[in-house]
Amino acid sequence: MIPFPVNDADGHITESPAQLRPYLEGREGERSPWARRDSYYPVDGWDRSLGGKLGSNVSDAKTWLKVMDEGNLETAILYPTAGLAIGWVREPDFAVALCRAYNDFVHQEFLTVSPRLKAVALLPFQNVPEAVKELRRAVSELGMSGAFAPAVGLRLPLGHPEFHPIYAEAERLGSMVACHATVRGPQFFGADGFDKFIEVHTLSHPVAQMIQLTGMIFEGVPEKYPRLRIGFMEAGCSWLPFWMDRMDEEWAKRGAVEAPLCRKKPSEYLRSGKLYFAAEGDEKSVPEVVRRFGDDIIFYASDVPHWDHDYPENVHELATREDLSPETRRKILYENTRRMYELAPAPPVT
Repeated sequence: MIPFPVNDADGHITESPAQLRPYLEGREGERSPWARRDSYYPVDGWDRSLGGKLGSNVSDAKTWLKVMDEGNLETAILYPTAGLAIGWVREPDFAVALCRAYNDFVHQEFLTVSPRLKAVALLPFQNVPEAVKELRRAVSELGMSGAFAPAVGLRLPLGHPEFHPIYAEAERLGSMVACHATVRGPQFFGADGFDKFIEVHTLSHPVAQMIQLTGMIFEGVPEKYPRLRIGFMEAGCSWLPFWMDRMDEEWAKRGAVEAPLCRKKPSEYLRSGKLYFAAEGDEKSVPEVVRRFGDDIIFYASDVPHWDHDYPENVHELATREDLSPETRRKILYENTRRMYELAPAPPVT
């Protein structure tokens, strides 16, 4: 028995176009091609479930609450599934409408059902002024706990100055920003030469996170917005020591000229406690990450109901690891997620 409750930093809704359709407004909601479409996002054709053998669907709040009880979850922060591809939506007006529809859907059908269910908002990075407005609405009016930043699909990297107004607003609101990848568009993360999902998926999340973390740090996002909390989801954390050593070396030789807004070693920004990274239950290098960067930046995520999740087994795996101290295990499974999202005191589980 785990002696404390667990917070899930990254679970997923398997939302469908039929669920979102009633929330689409105005011209975008009336456009017949979109109104009849089976998917509002680009489809990649990969067989994630191995013919239905892996993963499941969790498309309503009642089912999610049952899932939470299986692993003694106090709170779950919900992300989309199809909506992970929001970065690939090329029509800015439709991206704006789709993000509003998704956020309204999640608020109405999940957040109002139980205080144990939280969510991050989709933002239309394709139109930065509208993304700033939608972030303000989602946090202030809908009660969202953060904002989703697509690690794959946008034409510019997330650290690009064009997106900085979004981060300025997130910092002002006290909202975190979550960088999350997807396998859609393997050319983005160097996997377009592969024809098998196992190869593409192996590369997708960690390589995309390396790309986005590199841009964010060298373009000065943590420096300009020191109170902004940024989460890097579903890529583990074992790559951090290697990547920070590499970035530190590049910065030492070229940073003053080519990254003037990165005013200290990249690895120092990790020690600020504002950049957070997921830990897998069986990830053998977690103790090394703790040794290098401390145990305040690592969090647990279930990834339910996607094909590769190990919930609830991964909860018990992390909670009983002998290579992590009891204090570190508690931080990973409980405290760090609450700090990353700045969650209010948890409601009692009923």
